[in-house]
Amino acid sequence: MTDTYHHEPPYTIGVICGSISASSINRRLARALMKLAPDALECSFIEIDALDLYDHDRDDAYPPEAVALKEAITRADGILIVTPEYNRSIPGVLKNAIDWASRPYGDNALSRKPVGVIGTSPGAIGTAVGQQHLKSILSYCNAPLMNDIEAYVQYTDGLVDDDDEVTVESTKEFLTTYMHAFDDFVRRVLTVVPQQR
Repeated sequence: MTDTYHHEPPYTIGVICGSISASSINRRLARALMKLAPDALECSFIEIDALDLYDHDRDDAYPPEAVALKEAITRADGILIVTPEYNRSIPGVLKNAIDWASRPYGDNALSRKPVGVIGTSPGAIGTAVGQQHLKSILSYCNAPLMNDIEAYVQYTDGLVDDDDEVTVESTKEFLTTYMHAFDDFVRRVLTVVPQQR
């Protein structure tokens, strides 16, 4: 059993993009959110593109990429998942990463880890259905979820420019509010829920 810990900010936030596409609008949104984050949050990507498909037979000999994923999640004070919606659910690559992170049984890196969920899509409802499915999965993984602000962003061409700046002022204000709420949420969880490293 590792020691529990709590510390003052800055807090490290692992950002997971649910798409591995180089042209992903969700990766573009993720970079914009990282720029809008308050100073207390130090955000960096946790990449999931190198993971093999999860295989229960490898629980006793985790591949290095899966070990690195679990270690990155464990080191982070909080996780922000920015994901597209595929067929009214989440991308398989994201589900695969969650499976690696939460296994084997009893060694779940997501347990008690504060998580925020957000996503964008060209569709009018953003990624609402996919996010609800993702929250159900994360709830089973015992990850505290930020629910007081839900963010379903409809992506229009040029919403985020090449400098990772949000070009629509009302959207920028909303996303700034979201990141400040996520900061507050991480602080609350880290204060009341014992964490392990």
